[in-house]
Amino acid sequence: MPDISALDLARIQFAFTVSFHIIFPAITIGLASYLFVLEAMWLKTGREVYKDLYHYWLKIFGVNFGMGVVSGLVMAYQFGTNWSGFSAFAGSVTGPLLTYEVLTAFFLEAGFLGVMMFGWSRVGPGLHLFSTGMVALGTLISATWILASNSWMQTPQGFEIANGIVIPKDWWAIIFNPSFPYRLLHMGIAAFLATALMVGAAGAWHILRGQASIAVRTMLSMAMWMLVVVAPIQALVGDFHGLNTLQHQPAKIAAMEGHWEHHPGEGVPLLLFGLPDMEAETTHFSLGIPRLGSLILTHSWDGQIPALKDFPAEDRPNASIIFWSFRIMVGLGVLMIALGFWSLWLRHRDHLYTHRGFLRLALWMGPSGVIAILAGWFTTEVGRQPWVVYGIMRTADAVSNHDITSLAASLALFVVVYVFVFGIGIGYLMHLIRQPVHHGEHELEGGPGQARQPMRPLSVPDTAFSLETHSPNTKESR
Repeated sequence: MPDISALDLARIQFAFTVSFHIIFPAITIGLASYLFVLEAMWLKTGREVYKDLYHYWLKIFGVNFGMGVVSGLVMAYQFGTNWSGFSAFAGSVTGPLLTYEVLTAFFLEAGFLGVMMFGWSRVGPGLHLFSTGMVALGTLISATWILASNSWMQTPQGFEIANGIVIPKDWWAIIFNPSFPYRLLHMGIAAFLATALMVGAAGAWHILRGQASIAVRTMLSMAMWMLVVVAPIQALVGDFHGLNTLQHQPAKIAAMEGHWEHHPGEGVPLLLFGLPDMEAETTHFSLGIPRLGSLILTHSWDGQIPALKDFPAEDRPNASIIFWSFRIMVGLGVLMIALGFWSLWLRHRDHLYTHRGFLRLALWMGPSGVIAILAGWFTTEVGRQPWVVYGIMRTADAVSNHDITSLAASLALFVVVYVFVFGIGIGYLMHLIRQPVHHGEHELEGGPGQARQPMRPLSVPDTAFSLETHSPNTKESR
């Protein structure tokens, strides 16, 4: 069994908690924008199907939003508990960026979330649409600040180091660092794709079970249109992102490609399969397409990229992990594009809602967007190692001075609590998705003689009793 250090446990703990967390904000970003589109379409066309879908997905959005907030709080605490060296060194940059997120995005979301969730019959339709739009905008602003902070750690700019700490010099350069635009676009599109695949899977699930209502068909149709348009764009953005990474983090690209050394006169192959071995400094059982790696990465038939052996062994990222995490992300992206164009063909032949093979694939592809996001983040974060701030601060210097026992105990506690709490939360989300879309489902009006929303949890029994005894269908009324 390999030796495990306190640094390894701290990294595993952060990877575990951030992997849970990233799922929920990604779906929140996509669902908030989807809800805004649904409400805008309802106001423009007057079609009740859009309102029905809005209220169906609003409940799912609310649960997902709550779990995202809870899991995000843990992330913030870990910077102080497990990564105090990083906080002391770079807190003057990352601290303000996270503060800007709270002052802009979080306050914006908090201010309008209540109106969005509970104000359907309490404010006018225009104001309610505006509230939904502000929540959607808040999720995008939140992603902007988080990715600005993380991108600065990948490609740091606009600072100097004095007395062992980072001193910000140019906030424009810090925020708009070289990798930021590509990473923001890549993550934003990934969130929309993950949401579209989840919505499409829900529609496919209902149709396969004989519930092909107009609302279900509409949600599947909208999801597939998103896939057709956005999945190819994501591939293009990913190509630009890869070229940017090659320029600023060449060791990461070399590890992603399992490329160990140069062969004069030969282009770099694109490896489809292989088992990178960090100790033997080779990729076993490699199977690739000659020169295609050069064509993709350098847009040249004979172009060369840096090889892992060009870097000292202590500066190489773990190719054994990111070689495969990158291929999982790309492979799923290819399947998304294929699913989108298949839906376009079936739509043309009027078989979009009846082809069971397509519907089954759409169902099984439901979690693929989230898996691709996780694989992409593993590629990004593991590929940055052994640096926590690339080229400036090593991860080993960022970790807090904790012993193995305390880190192992906290990691075990995180695993138990997260699996229990978020396992129940995800199970409840699946329960909500499995529910049929009801026509005319909307917030209770609360007017005279009408059902009302309880003001406190203990008022629910009284409300239920009152509604039952005064219902025209009760025995007394008959």
